[in-house]
Amino acid sequence: MKPVLWITCKLPDEVVEPLKAWADVRQWPTVEVNMPHDKLVEIIKEAEILWTIMDNQVSRELIESAPNLKLICNLAVGYNNIDVAAAKEFGVAVTNTPGVLTDTTADLAFTLMLTTARRIVEASDELRNGDWTYWGVNQLAGVDIFGAKLGIIGMGRIGEAVAHRAKGFNMDVIYHNRSRKVEAEEQFGFEYRALDDLLSESDFIVVLTPLTPETKGLIGERELALMKNSAVLINVARGGIVQEDALYNALKNNVIWAAGSDVFEKEPIDLNHPLLTLKNFVALPHIGSATLRTRKNMMEMNIQSMISYSKGNPIDHRVI
Repeated sequence: MKPVLWITCKLPDEVVEPLKAWADVRQWPTVEVNMPHDKLVEIIKEAEILWTIMDNQVSRELIESAPNLKLICNLAVGYNNIDVAAAKEFGVAVTNTPGVLTDTTADLAFTLMLTTARRIVEASDELRNGDWTYWGVNQLAGVDIFGAKLGIIGMGRIGEAVAHRAKGFNMDVIYHNRSRKVEAEEQFGFEYRALDDLLSESDFIVVLTPLTPETKGLIGERELALMKNSAVLINVARGGIVQEDALYNALKNNVIWAAGSDVFEKEPIDLNHPLLTLKNFVALPHIGSATLRTRKNMMEMNIQSMISYSKGNPIDHRVI
């Protein structure tokens, strides 16, 4: 019998159809809405392979209730939506898509830096709303990126890619990471800092660390108070690393100059969230990997893992 493969979101037909040669493919049919949790509870009981996205929380309770589940493929680099300890306990392999979205996400981090620093969204809205009626000396004046100091929290693949882009803007790059990147320091001149020192020195701060119990709430009221009043904070990692209430207060009270985020603690973000009322906050709907080429490559990596499993071979891109 073919293994039951459940796909929790609507994927292109040209991606799904070839899978039917070796799997009993079931797929959530709607593009506009991803599979709700109550439906996931229902289908996971019969799935042998689960192809999921970061919106789907695969908890211990779900894994315990899935007697046939052997493989979870997550269409993302991060996998904090999956209880990997429970998966390991119950012999369920988990895979992700490492490396493939490094440059795309680094591009977006820089896009957010430029957009936030130069008040692009605010300026565009002013023009579209008919409020551009004069030219003033300090009208919509932003802050410069060229020659500024960039602090990177989390110097993994994406962090290094952002740092290399920063060199093209003549930025001084400092970083904080669990371990020193001595080779990068020697080769490219990146400098390590303790977290508090990075926060107080940097003109721009980009958060790129994974969301773990240790990094949850990493940037809160105390950390924001350490930053320069002219600092810009960018988060393209995961919601929950930056405490949103503290960030709102810091932006509203001019503790820091501006912030931009592609990620939020609860996604999709509530449109009544106070952060969305602030002109010095730029919000994006978690599009860090959203280019056609990158998303195609991510799907291909997940499929590669599934095919390896179906053939009884070592599973590619395995987390556990």
